[in-house]
Amino acid sequence: MSSQDFRTPLKRVRGLGSAKSGTQHFIVQRVTAVALVPLALWAIFLALALVHADYAQARAMLHHHFAAVWLSAFVIALFWHAQLGLQVVIEDYVHTPWFEVVAQLAVKFFCIAGAITSVFAIVRVALA
Repeated sequence: MSSQDFRTPLKRVRGLGSAKSGTQHFIVQRVTAVALVPLALWAIFLALALVHADYAQARAMLHHHFAAVWLSAFVIALFWHAQLGLQVVIEDYVHTPWFEVVAQLAVKFFCIAGAITSVFAIVRVALA
């Protein structure tokens, strides 16, 4: 046993290190956060451009494929980032095993459903 080994004897026997999947989760959460910065600025610009627009002008703006693609990317990154963040909150603060599983499944379901519904609505407006 080296002086740099911080694993417990049980972790050593099972072969579990300190970071199995946490590193990937951390990196993906940071990547979605960085991607959301320009996408959110663009979405705010789009929303401000549509403040005094009527329904036809809003549809015309979203009819451009550029707007539809970037708005879809924003929605996907937003729901993905939200799911990752809520997963960490549930893992840290929910200590009842069955409730943690139910909460994790509910968050995944609602984030996937929200992303699919949002992208479907954007595509429907863009192709109409």
